[in-house]
Amino acid sequence: MRLAIFDLDNTLLAGDSDYLWGQFLVEQGLVDSESYERDNRAYYEDYLAGRLDIAAFAAFSLAPLVRLGAERLTALRPSFVADKIEPIIAPGTLPLLERHRAQGDRLLIVTATNRFITQPIADLLDVPDLIATEPEIVDGRYTGRVAGIASFREGKVQRVQQWLTRQPGPFEHKTFYSDSHNDLPLLRVVDSPVAVDPDAQLRAEAERNRWPVISLRAAVSEAAA
Repeated sequence: MRLAIFDLDNTLLAGDSDYLWGQFLVEQGLVDSESYERDNRAYYEDYLAGRLDIAAFAAFSLAPLVRLGAERLTALRPSFVADKIEPIIAPGTLPLLERHRAQGDRLLIVTATNRFITQPIADLLDVPDLIATEPEIVDGRYTGRVAGIASFREGKVQRVQQWLTRQPGPFEHKTFYSDSHNDLPLLRVVDSPVAVDPDAQLRAEAERNRWPVISLRAAVSEAAA
């Protein structure tokens, strides 16, 4: 069997779900608009620049779960998905996923964004396998810390390797689609790396290595098998 791995934010989605969740909380009046929006933007810019402190960001992004509780925020997730996520599913995303399904490939989303935000998005895309940053839960409550290895940069490689050890058999071929230079560690170890609407650093790396460069935003694209 072949494995098709997909980054989520700015790859399958034409936007960043973590950042949009922060905007959604501001719009709902659940966090201080000025300070939260400022910090949310600063962390997003750090991510784009490749200097994100994932532990600090996780503490920031999980703080509303700690303060408000999972039950209250879970009730708001359908509205978040409908209002913020459905409009930014890239036009080529669903055809690409379906093409891999038709080929008999196993589909896996690997994202640095935490599972509380991304699980309903994976469900929406009908991708049952998801590796995300896992929020720590103790005695049924979120602590604001990360459980295990954050699924970010080299952590994505480690988490995928852990996931592979739990599967019934080896995969004969692995493809990974991503937009970000932050995903270069994983792109470099798969059989077929594919740059999707890439940032400048990833585009340059893809051109040096002759990796396919595709867009899921402008039109349905033929991707590398």
